Amino acid sequence: MTIRSYTEMRRLHTFEERFDYLSLRGRVGESTFGYDRYVNQEFYRSVQWKQMRDRVIARDEGCDLGIDGYEIHDKILIHHMNPMKLSDIVDANAVILDPEFLVAVTHRTHQAIHYGDRNMIRQPFVARRAGDTKLWG
Repeated sequence: MTIRSYTEMRRLHTFEERFDYLSLRGRVGESTFGYDRYVNQEFYRSVQWKQMRDRVIARDEGCDLGIDGYEIHDKILIHHMNPMKLSDIVDANAVILDPEFLVAVTHRTHQAIHYGDRNMIRQPFVARRAGDTKLWG
């Protein structure tokens, strides 16, 4: 299994490169925690998680995948770059609270990382120029 890190991801400069690096290509409906989902929900309500979440949002300046120009104007999610397992929570594995393995994302980007492909991700902003809406010469 490949271990993904924030340091490694930061070497990639485009949103698309970072998306490809993080993409898991899972299946929709694939169970992560199943009946034990309550365990990760307790984790996400913990003070330690909320503090780390705020720290990651500040580090990424509220931008999707930490890319300037991809500001998040809706709910910000924090993505575990390496899927968290039940044992990580039960054993209090420090890696699940390590910012080196976390990144800020939009809901759409998060879904695309887990279950989609490039067709689901936000397209880059195209700057308007004078005359670019002219229908004919």
